[in-house]
Amino acid sequence: MNQSKQRFFIALVPPPDIQQQITQIKLYFAEHYNSRGALKSPPHVTLQPPFEWPVADVPRLEESLRAFAANRLPVGVTLSGFAAFAPRVIYANVVKSPLLLELQTDLMDYVEANLRIVHPVARTRPFVPHMTVAFRDLTKQNFKAAWPEFAGRSLYFEFTAAELTLLIHDGDRWNVASEFQLAAN
Repeated sequence: MNQSKQRFFIALVPPPDIQQQITQIKLYFAEHYNSRGALKSPPHVTLQPPFEWPVADVPRLEESLRAFAANRLPVGVTLSGFAAFAPRVIYANVVKSPLLLELQTDLMDYVEANLRIVHPVARTRPFVPHMTVAFRDLTKQNFKAAWPEFAGRSLYFEFTAAELTLLIHDGDRWNVASEFQLAAN
């Protein structure tokens, strides 16, 4: 990997109590279904998929995200039940609220216009907000075993996302790099 660039993505991260409970579900998948990939990042709802950015230019990225967030209101997020991208990914379903969809669309438009960050695949498919609990390392066989267990399982959390979170990849896992308050008056 080119050392002058690092991988980032932009997400909404739930408060610590919800993170802890979602992480417990991820650990269950690691233990029972040999799926550990979801443990390589804190629980989150991706708004802007991973992109490469020059390390030397991170201050400009952060300043731009700070300016975007300053003009946005905090957004309510509801996790309700489980869903899947068959046959590999199981996630906590995030309710598609108009405000959440608007925030994601506006953010993608903003980073494209201001930073030339474009994720071509994300641009062509509808946004499905989700919080992954079993990642692409879940085998098809284990998916078939796990999905009936989780398809009908109840899960319900509500939280207000009061900041955008920029995550950085350290070569092994994703870590929070910085947070930007959603602070419109």
